Order: sequence, then structure tokens, then C-alpha cells
Amino acid sequence: MNPRPSSRPRGATRDELVHIGVRMLTEKGYGQTGLDEILRTAGVPKGSFYHYFPSKEAYGLAVVEHYAQYFAKRLARAFDDDSLAPLDRLRRFVTEACAGMIRHEFRRGCLVGNLGQELGAHNDAFRERLEAVLGHWQARVADCLRAAIRAGELPPETDAEALAGFFWIAWEGAILRAKLTRSTAPLALCARVFFTQLLHAAPPSLPD
Repeated sequence: MNPRPSSRPRGATRDELVHIGVRMLTEKGYGQTGLDEILRTAGVPKGSFYHYFPSKEAYGLAVVEHYAQYFAKRLARAFDDDSLAPLDRLRRFVTEACAGMIRHEFRRGCLVGNLGQELGAHNDAFRERLEAVLGHWQARVADCLRAAIRAGELPPETDAEALAGFFWIAWEGAILRAKLTRSTAPLALCARVFFTQLLHAAPPSLPD
């Protein structure tokens, strides 16, 4: 039996579907998340779904867009804090990300990284959007490293763009390994190598 039609405003129902999708797609992946499960959780009849999204792919891309906007605010909160030195802003981001993995019991990780592994080689729409999101994240870290150069924390010849690219490549891999091991140890190792070997700075202190 289908749930009864929702009396919620159109925009509120769409937002709820997207919020549920962020959680389910992060935890289970795109292929393993069925529309029936999403609709049951939201209390929305299947016929109404297509008033909000023309297809599951369009829905998935809307979920990615919502996650990208959320994460952009998170990066802004970390990297636009002038009360901290630039490298301390990056350290705090790492520490908060680690705490988030613990809070969600290592079930979620990164939606962009998860979907990139699952869909990047098979779906151009997702591949292009996910790469654009990662490019934005890389630009934010590069800006932070350039601020560290201006502040004298890093030498002038530091290649901020290359290091920012390396950070996200390594960090996404560390998140995957942390989910497998159910431990922050891979995140701590990634941060330690990045800060000590590449940035010549002390790594942040992370919980076990």
C-alpha cells in the first residue's frame, strides 16, 4: 500500500526527500538505495515523486547539489575564520571531519567520494558534477595554503594548487579506509604525512 499523499508544502516535501537521500546515498550508495525505501521513509506516494524529480538520476544529482552546498558552508566556516592562522584552519577542518566520522559510527564518510567510486566511470552526468565539486573543495584548500604563504607559515615557492590536489586525493582515500577499519587511524596517518612531510608543520591531535 502506498502512503497517503503528503499535506506538506511542495518545497518542504522536496527538501525532505533530498535530506533523506543524503543520508541513504551516503550510507548505502546509489545503486543500493531504492526509491520505494526513500518514499516510505519520507511518507510520500510514488506517484508524487515525479512531481519533484523526473528520474532517479535527477534526484541523485539534486542530492549531490544539496551536499555540495552544505559542504561549501562547512569549508567557509573553517577557512574564513580569521581568528586562526591559515594552517590551523586546515587542522581544525581535519579534526572536525574526524569527529564527524566517529559521530556517524563510520557509516557515512563522504557522499562525493562514495558516488565517485560507484558512478564516476559509468555516468557522465554524475562524473562531471562530482569532479566540479571536488574542484571547488581543492580551490578552497589552495586558497588556505596561499594564505599560509602570505602569513609566512609556508615558503613562497610552495605549490599551493598541487598540494591542495594531493590533500583531497589522499583524504578521500583515507575516509574510505577509515570506513573499512572503523577507525580514525587512516585519517590521522593522512594528516600526519600531509602536515609533517609536505607542509613541514605539526599534525593536529586526533581522537583514536
